[in-house]
Amino acid sequence: MDDRIESTEAELASAETDLVTEDAAPIVAVDGIAPSARRRPLRFDRLQIDGFKSFADRAEIPIEPGITGVVGPNGCGKSNLLESLRWALGETSARRMRGEGMDDVIFAGSERRSARSVAEVVIVLDNRRRTATPEFNDADILEVSRRIDRGQGTSYRVNGRPARQRDVQVLFQDNAAGASSPAIVSQGRVNKLIQDKPADRRIVLEEAAGVSGLSSRRHEADLKVRQTEQNLLRADDAIAKSGEVVA
Repeated sequence: MDDRIESTEAELASAETDLVTEDAAPIVAVDGIAPSARRRPLRFDRLQIDGFKSFADRAEIPIEPGITGVVGPNGCGKSNLLESLRWALGETSARRMRGEGMDDVIFAGSERRSARSVAEVVIVLDNRRRTATPEFNDADILEVSRRIDRGQGTSYRVNGRPARQRDVQVLFQDNAAGASSPAIVSQGRVNKLIQDKPADRRIVLEEAAGVSGLSSRRHEADLKVRQTEQNLLRADDAIAKSGEVVA
């Protein structure tokens, strides 16, 4: 993909800045552009946030070509903005969202504002080059939304149509932009990468290369094969029992 989202609170503490760039993932890159980005030009256009953490009101953040900087003091919501993006990309861990449960991403209220019961994040993608996965590749613009209702779980939509979480995750993984993508560099991410085990580093490299979607598909295919094998065994048992009854 053409976009790179990175939070640099740790490295640029003096400037207190989060960066959104149109370049590629920060690792496995040549001349500032990762190979996966050259193959997958699906580009982020803007981010819409409503009711997510500190965003009590709807906010829209354009992601322009080049660099978009989000600047502000500690506690102004820069990390929440980055987490809203990761959440919409398919993040399933509440702990990575700095919460005990996924409902914690919903605006919890303040002294002057009542709590919200719904949170929604929409990622608008430019798909004019038709590089999305086949099920979503029929439109120039893709609006991928994730919504959570307190106590009822989350749901995904693509251009208004219901979508499976797995399909949305694969859409972004194929473009080297999954929830754990190295294109999103949050506070402490660099130190964690250095200390990670080789197996964990492999996951990061697969994301950077844009092949993690293939791993997801292989895992799903393996599960279907195992389920089919179990069904065949049950069918054989049923046929054997039927034969005994007839005899």
